[in-house]
Amino acid sequence: MCPPKHFEVAYEINPWMSVERRVNQALAQKQWQALHDWLVHTAGAQVELIDPMPGLPDMVFTANAGLAAGKNFIRSRFRHRERRGEEAHFEKWFKQHGFKIRSVPEPLIFEGEGDALFLGRDLYTGFHFRSDLEAHDAVAGILRVEYEGLELADKRFYHLDTCFAPLNEKSALVFLEAFAPYARLTLLEMVPDPVSVPEAEALRFACNGVIAGSHAALPLGCPVTAQAVRDRGLTVTELDFSEFIKAGGAGKCLVLSF
Repeated sequence: MCPPKHFEVAYEINPWMSVERRVNQALAQKQWQALHDWLVHTAGAQVELIDPMPGLPDMVFTANAGLAAGKNFIRSRFRHRERRGEEAHFEKWFKQHGFKIRSVPEPLIFEGEGDALFLGRDLYTGFHFRSDLEAHDAVAGILRVEYEGLELADKRFYHLDTCFAPLNEKSALVFLEAFAPYARLTLLEMVPDPVSVPEAEALRFACNGVIAGSHAALPLGCPVTAQAVRDRGLTVTELDFSEFIKAGGAGKCLVLSF
């Protein structure tokens, strides 16, 4: 995780962002701290921090930094120049922590866990808006795994982790309308237990919660999704991510798992 010291909406690179919507810095810090404390004290996770850097307001969204699997860190190459300054800082941190740094071939674009998520041993990737399908070929080759490439079709759900959330080895939250028709069929065929998320809750970032073992932290205002998660044996905590949603992210965007 990365503390939100420099977090603000300083530019517009997704449909949620408007420079006219100012971030309440104190509230953003409070919301981030609540997620951090939930991870440590409720979910029992170990949380590592990377120092925030001035001029990189979206560095708080660490999920986009890359994909960590085993001791490999496949660093991101961001589509938008506003975020490219983050790349070197994340690469340095993972290198210092013993990871082998890997990357997809230039000029391919890859935005990390934002567009690459494991459901059990199966890798699912999202492409179109932020990551290239060809980049996922390279990622799968590095990790020596098969993958399912899913085309995203609604610009509001620009990363896979805004519309798809693995809960365990067979269940995943899915907002099907965010995907192109063939991707919808793939999800329904490949995911043993796809859990449909209502549009109103998808727009509250219901699919962008944090899953840690048998615990889930979901955004406020998603009662249907929360109950579906409880029905699958997880303990649900509802947290407020309103300040981060102004920039197009919620809980999952704030966490990179390894």
